[in-house]
Order: sequence, then structure tokens, then C-alpha cells
Amino acid sequence: MPYRHLVAPASESRLWAEFLLFFVIAPVAIAALLPATVMFSALFALTALGVVLLHATDGFHWRELRQGNGAISLRFLAVFAVSVFLTCLAVVYAFEPASAFSLLQYEPMLLLMILLLYPVLSALPQEIVFRPLFFRRYGAILPEGHHGIILNAAIFSLAHLMYWNWVVAAMTFSGGLVFAWAYEIRRSFPLAVLLHAVAGNLVFLTGLGIYFYSGNVVRPF
Repeated sequence: MPYRHLVAPASESRLWAEFLLFFVIAPVAIAALLPATVMFSALFALTALGVVLLHATDGFHWRELRQGNGAISLRFLAVFAVSVFLTCLAVVYAFEPASAFSLLQYEPMLLLMILLLYPVLSALPQEIVFRPLFFRRYGAILPEGHHGIILNAAIFSLAHLMYWNWVVAAMTFSGGLVFAWAYEIRRSFPLAVLLHAVAGNLVFLTGLGIYFYSGNVVRPF
């Protein structure tokens, strides 16, 4: 049974207000109003709020997130990893060739720390907020099927507006499509987290992490 069908009836106006405040207004406000030095603190607070909202969602149980291990295919993960790796290489050599594999060359210990911590400290909490919270709490008021997945990817990309970079916007939208597909179509939260972790680690390995560094943020206004 699709996750969205498990959402208990609730006030539609309240859910819309929550959804717009959390997924649209807050990310835009953080990107437009806050200095880069405090953006991540604000995002951490927003993520914590998302976890609280998910926990309070009628009918949701955390054990649901362990389901879907059978949907994990090593072959698919390998194909996805190769595709992301080649895409990252193409982008970095086209726009930032000096950054190619820069962490691997100059900061290998920092890269190792990122590779170890990113899946747990970044990919996992992001997936909790942008997949289960999105589809379980607000699924009843949002489009279903592919339209819902496209909307989810757009919202995921909007959350990265703080970087003010079209490369980040394009990559997070594309990744969001795959992660949402894994959760909503394949019914596998573990698969979504794994895909997100693989993609994020490859971004930093190839040097594209330069686009996700708050110190490089330049607002267009």
C-alpha cells in the first residue's frame, strides 16, 4: 500500500500552512536573509523541527523506515554510482577543473571524514525530512505518482537555494527525482538513503563539493 494512503485525515488548510512554511518559506528566508555563517545552524534547527513533525504524524511509526531492504539492488547501486561519478567528472572539468579531486590530493583526511560522516549526518537526516515527512505527513494534499515525485524533487532543490548556484540546483533536482522514486515507488527508505549517500560522497570525491561550501556562497543581490 502506498505510504500516502496511510496518512490520517487532517485539516487540509493546516497541512498546507505547515507545508508552505516548512518546505517553501523557511528555505527561501534562510537563503535570502541569513548570513552564510549561520545558514547551517538554521538548517539544523529546521531539520530537527521536521523530525518532530514526522514523529507527531498520525499513523507514522519509526520502524517503517527499516522496511524495503529487499528493494536494494547492488547492480542498480553500481550503475547509479558510475552514472553519478561520470556526471560529476563532466561538470567539474567543464566548470571547475582546478577543483577536480582536490580533497583527495590536498586534504585526504578531511575527505575520509566526509565520506564516513556524510551518510549519517547529512544524507540520513535529509532523507527523513524530504521523503517520509513529505510523503507521509503531507501526501494527502499533494499530487500523486510522478507529479508528486517531481514536486518532491523541486522542493528538495529549493532547500539548496542557499548556495545560489545553478549546478547545485540541477544536481539536487536530479538527485531528488531518484531519491523520491526509491522511497515512493520502490517503497524503500534504506535505498533512498544509500543512493543519497553514494551521490553525496561522489560529489565531494570528484571536487564538486566546492559548490556545496557555504564560504563560496555569493548572493545575486
